Order: sequence, then structure tokens, then C-alpha cells
Amino acid sequence: MKTKKRNEQLFHNYFKEWVSLYKVGAVREVTLQKYRMTEQKLRELVPDLKLRELDRYSYQQILNDYALTHEKQTTMDFHHHLKGSIFDAVDEGLLQQNPTRKVVIKGKVPRAKKAKFLNQFEVQRLLRELDLSNDINWDWFILLVIKTGLRFSEALALTPADFDFSIQKIVISKTWDYKKANGSFQPTKNESSNRKIQIDWQLAMQFSQLIKSKEQDKPIFIKNRVFNSTINNRLKTLCLQADIPIITVHSLRHTHASLLLFAGVSIASVANRLGHSSMTTTQETYLHIIQELENQDNDKIIRHLSMLM
Repeated sequence: MKTKKRNEQLFHNYFKEWVSLYKVGAVREVTLQKYRMTEQKLRELVPDLKLRELDRYSYQQILNDYALTHEKQTTMDFHHHLKGSIFDAVDEGLLQQNPTRKVVIKGKVPRAKKAKFLNQFEVQRLLRELDLSNDINWDWFILLVIKTGLRFSEALALTPADFDFSIQKIVISKTWDYKKANGSFQPTKNESSNRKIQIDWQLAMQFSQLIKSKEQDKPIFIKNRVFNSTINNRLKTLCLQADIPIITVHSLRHTHASLLLFAGVSIASVANRLGHSSMTTTQETYLHIIQELENQDNDKIIRHLSMLM
């Protein structure tokens, strides 16, 4: 297709083709779904806008319209998806100028944020409410995530073969695609997510008994289709019973990391345990905790130095 003819494409059709060409097979399915949601929203916002008509004014208007119903960070994510395709359109000569230059990101007022993690006292109260029966249930799942910091899909994918009780470690090498009706094993989020996690002797003893009669290659928590809301609803009930802030199952991962950081575990070790691709991710995610710890360290430094005469 010649450049002039391609300029006549509708913008949302160009973006759809760009996703098909550059993203299908190159990103994880969950990421691909986000790009497709962007394409769908773009079609709703500007169904008749042609690629050649895209300029700074029209692009800013797209973002402004999107921001009316989305928070600022979500609008930023929407912009980043579109920007990738627009940069390529400029490189190919389909657009003469970059319409994303000096763009302004807006967004509706954020909703009140839920608690991101529990402190040690709150964790203890939560643990006392768990129904840890002799059979695998979601309370065991909650305990496991608190003590390992596993991602939701990583914990769902665990099989008996992933536990090495002789050295008290769990091997993380896959995830469970719970968003599909039939479910299936999928690769981990990134190469760094393939890891071995040390567990305490008590957890090792408990799970060695729970899974000893289960099939080695079958997920221990999967019986029927799993919904994220099922575990979150159970967790909400437990939090209410314990009279602590209501959190989500993903917040259990944050709770695990925060407990380690406050215990003095290095950022590098926490990053490895969580399966982050770099320490930068860990630092950005837990910046508020790290800053609080640095303030505590500064107090210790000053107290120590003041004793030197």
C-alpha cells in the first residue's frame, strides 16, 4: 500500500494493524488484550478520524476525552500504547510531524486508594482468622502468598513437583491462565520470574502433608474455574473478621515485600524473591517504605556520630 493511500486509513484501523504486526507473538496474551482494549476505545472515541488528519490538536482531544472517564495513570497507559504506533507512522513518512509532542496528560480525580499492604501486627491478626483445615482451601492459598510474595497466577500454577521439601524451596517456572474458562499453564511474566523461593520449615511441613497424595503435575489449588474475585471476597471476609484494612490478594504480595524490607532484608534480595526484572522496579514500587527506612537509618547515623568524642 502506497504512503498516500495508507494516509487515508482510519486511525483506529492503522493502530489495529500495527498491533497485529508488531505485538502479536511478541508480548504476553494479557498485554495483548490491553492493546486490543486501547484499539476498541480509540474506535469509540474517533470512529471517523483518518491517519492523515491526526495532529497535535486532534490527538490532545482524544486524550482529553479518554481522561473524562479514566484516572491520570490509566490515561498515561492509553497514551503510551498509541504513541508507539504514532512514532512508527512518523518514521514511515505517513505523518509529517509527531502529534504527541508536548502532550498534556489529564484524568479524573482518583478514587480513594485501598490499603496496599498490612503491617506485621495486622498480618498476625489475619493469620489467626485462617481456616487451615486438612484439605487445600483458599485460606492455605492466602497463607502461601503472604509467606512467599508469589503473584496470583504463579501461586495458582503450583504443582506438587514444584516443592522441594529437602531444601525448603519452591520452584517458580510457570503461571496459570485463570482468565480463560478451561485454564492452562503459561510462561512466567519475564525471565527473572523463573526462580526458587526459600520457605520456612513450618510452611514446608504443612504443605508436605497437604499435597503428598496429589498428582505431581496437577495444580494443587485448581479444581474448577478460578476467579480473582473468589479469593478477594474470601480475603475481605477474613479482614473484616480480624478488624483490619480490607486488602486484595495482590496486596498480599506487597505485604510480603514490606515485611521483608522493614526486617532489614536488602532490596536486591527482595527483588529476586519477587521475581522483579530489576531492582529499579522494586525501588519504585516500595519507594515510600525505602524512604521511611532511610529516615530511620539517618537517625541511627546521627545518634552514633554524636557519641564520637
